[in-house]
Amino acid sequence: MAIDKQPLTPRRVLVVDDNVDGARSLSLLLGMWKQEVRTVHDGPSALALVDAFPPQVAILDIGMPGMDGHELAQRLRERPDGDDMVLIALTGWSQEEERGRSRAAGFDHHLVKPVDPEALHALLARHDPASRVAP
Repeated sequence: MAIDKQPLTPRRVLVVDDNVDGARSLSLLLGMWKQEVRTVHDGPSALALVDAFPPQVAILDIGMPGMDGHELAQRLRERPDGDDMVLIALTGWSQEEERGRSRAAGFDHHLVKPVDPEALHALLARHDPASRVAP
């Protein structure tokens, strides 16, 4: 597969998704790419974790009950290190209106479920600190 062509620099990646199986699958994929991954299943748990595990990349489901991914993204952006995080929305919603809401909430990217591994790898490679390629 093409996703093995460019190794990624190991980074701290936070996966937040209320779909436990989907979150686990994504975390395993990221682990195969040598990323240091933490997975939680709701917004409050993510906020509780980020002080101990400040992510460089956060992949957030939008449609979570309680605190949705938009609110979580806004809260992460409010942190002192929030501007340094790459925030990726991962959702079943692909309409342009939803993409606009993601941008307004502070997301850098909007991916649609099920995630295409090659597209995710390419996106992470764009933001790889070792690549020297501007995002």
